[in-house]
Amino acid sequence: MTPIWLSALAGVVVLAVFVAFLASLTTTTVIVVRHAEKELGTIEDPPLSQAGEQRAQLLARMFGEREGQGRIAAIFTSDTRRAQRTAAPLAARLGLELTVVPANDLDTLVRRIRGNFRGRTVLVVGHSNTVPELVAKLARLEHIEPIADEEYDRMYIVTVPTLGKASVLRMAY
Repeated sequence: MTPIWLSALAGVVVLAVFVAFLASLTTTTVIVVRHAEKELGTIEDPPLSQAGEQRAQLLARMFGEREGQGRIAAIFTSDTRRAQRTAAPLAARLGLELTVVPANDLDTLVRRIRGNFRGRTVLVVGHSNTVPELVAKLARLEHIEPIADEEYDRMYIVTVPTLGKASVLRMAY
């Protein structure tokens, strides 16, 4: 009779581990945008133009819900004024601090998002040269189409499941 009880106990343990594994499966959502329109000029780190300020406000209205499903848990920006000003209205609306990360260290950013924000939603504000590369790294894709210099409205929604293939939705806002 002992072998039957041990087999039953082993079956219950395996089933419990399987159920716990299934319960831990999540999907991380990463919203990736380029900074809004910048003032044209000769300074190295220009501020946002009036159109850029309006786009930043639109971003805040789109994702500014404090409660509920899909609430943004963190906002990452590069160390430029234009990226931080793009995210500032949303951060203020949500009561979040901006997390400033080096624009050229995308591997660390991807590891941080995958490790610390698993199953949550985050926003990343980057640049025309970093957004496609970041989306490709998050989704484990070979290539994402470049962003033109005059294109500020591109947005990617990258969903990264614990198991399976990531998906990428390209939008304009």
